[in-house]
Amino acid sequence: MQAKESIAAVAQGYSLPLMEAFYTLQGEGYHKGGAAYFIRIGGCDVGCHWCDVKESWNAALHPPTHIDEIVRGAKQYSDTVVVTGGEPLMWPMEPLTNLLHSKEINIHIETSGAYPLSGNWDWFCLSPKKNKSPIKEAYERADELKMIIYNKDDIRFAEEQASKVGSGCKLFLQPEWSKRDVIMPLLVDYVLDNPKWKVSLQTHKYLNIP
Repeated sequence: MQAKESIAAVAQGYSLPLMEAFYTLQGEGYHKGGAAYFIRIGGCDVGCHWCDVKESWNAALHPPTHIDEIVRGAKQYSDTVVVTGGEPLMWPMEPLTNLLHSKEINIHIETSGAYPLSGNWDWFCLSPKKNKSPIKEAYERADELKMIIYNKDDIRFAEEQASKVGSGCKLFLQPEWSKRDVIMPLLVDYVLDNPKWKVSLQTHKYLNIP
């Protein structure tokens, strides 16, 4: 009976396959440098070959954790939470975001946008992947577009994606970590020629923090 109840709770979003949760500095994008509590949800089928958290892909490896427990941890540390993955929108997010907002916590999401939108977000960071395109609503909702650049063709893809977001969306090009020494000079030149973009770096890796 308990197993059935657990499955039902996950299906409704009252429990989530929590991979990890930790307090650190936001390392990337528009909010870099700010303190935030990260909630990493397991489960992802987008399958980026350069993903640096492949251990998040299999949701079954991460125990269903009730959102009450997740939110208690967040409230101890910060008034800003970043929900990431994996791909968090594989799961219903309304219960988690409603509970976090009831505690006066600002909520950011980092998502590929490939799944139907759920939850109420104060900041929506869209990071599209070639393997599985975002849905139309994700482009419309995006506050920030963060494109991971692994090779030159990814810049073409980034421009294609930028044409689909709103005019107020912040645009970032971020070198894939393992290729940063090769890609960074390319991005510097590109942003100088195309100043609508900004460069994002994974500063947490340079700082050697989570």
